[in-house]
Amino acid sequence: MFQMSGPMYDPEWVVPMREELTAVGFQELLTPEEVDAVLGQQSGTTLVVINSICGCAAGNARPGVAMALQHTVIPDRLVTAFAGQEREAVQRVREYLAPYPPSSPCIALFKEGTLVKMIERKDIEGREATAIAQELKAAFAQYCSRPGPSIPPEEFAQLAFVPQCGSTIPSFNP
Repeated sequence: MFQMSGPMYDPEWVVPMREELTAVGFQELLTPEEVDAVLGQQSGTTLVVINSICGCAAGNARPGVAMALQHTVIPDRLVTAFAGQEREAVQRVREYLAPYPPSSPCIALFKEGTLVKMIERKDIEGREATAIAQELKAAFAQYCSRPGPSIPPEEFAQLAFVPQCGSTIPSFNP
């Protein structure tokens, strides 16, 4: 199998897309070892987002996730890996998501080490961020117990999300 190493897109171009998740409390998983350290845990709840530049899906997924994290209950851990950037970390996350096929973006909720909710790209495309948030809030209410929100409402109100479609970002050739 042919594997490319290094980022697919210029790392500077994706900073705003990364910050949409880190601003609401997500920890970035940059290596397979970091993925194993978090997803190998058998306690509590973990929300995983495979981030993506895709404006048609990730452009609504990231704000939807952020809105959902304003709920009264949220997952214990919030982690993300960026498709086309941290390739090995994303591949390891996808191993935990089996039997689901690779999908970016995607959103997964684990409880006690078991995948209990999966939202694939096909479930994100064409949906508004508010609908994605409602679906996640329902899952949080069912599976989570940590008090929310992830950041104070005043901070959330100051967030700005990437308005452009990421499909205009060229491939990275260092």
